[in-house]
Amino acid sequence: MVWPVRTLATVLACVALAGCANPDVEVDVPDTITVTSPAFAPDEEIPVDFSCAGRGASPPLGWTGAPEEARELALVLDDPDAPRGTFIHWIVFALPPSTNALAENAVPSGAKLAKNTAGRAEYAPPCPPSGTHHYRFTVYALRAPLDLPNGADTDDALQAVSDQAIAQGRLVGLFTAR
Repeated sequence: MVWPVRTLATVLACVALAGCANPDVEVDVPDTITVTSPAFAPDEEIPVDFSCAGRGASPPLGWTGAPEEARELALVLDDPDAPRGTFIHWIVFALPPSTNALAENAVPSGAKLAKNTAGRAEYAPPCPPSGTHHYRFTVYALRAPLDLPNGADTDDALQAVSDQAIAQGRLVGLFTAR
């Protein structure tokens, strides 16, 4: 799937304007989840296919170590190096606790998406305006399912994840502006 030009325009417009930043999910929970990708190693370059310079597909991800008491999982992809503060690229929630992977460019049936910083409930691929940015794929184990609709507001989703998180794990990938 080719990443839509209008989404790129929205992302670039948002980056250029003040007030597009979203807060990080701030939680003090154990880092017991190990997040990996067959597409890139930790702290290594994310392949171009998974960026706005390529196909704009979401990368395949896998994880282990979610606690047994988890009732739901959530994934947040963010860029803390964005010019106006942390840019939220993707929020996936309502993942069953038995889920241990996301296939390339896919979200499991029944999962929900919250809006990203660009205001769209979809994956916004890495697309830094300049330099090298860190893209954090964080999986959260939640004590209770989030009571949010598909397309939920970014801040509402981040707050709900923060309130319900009992464990987390993170994979960081790098992407350099093209």
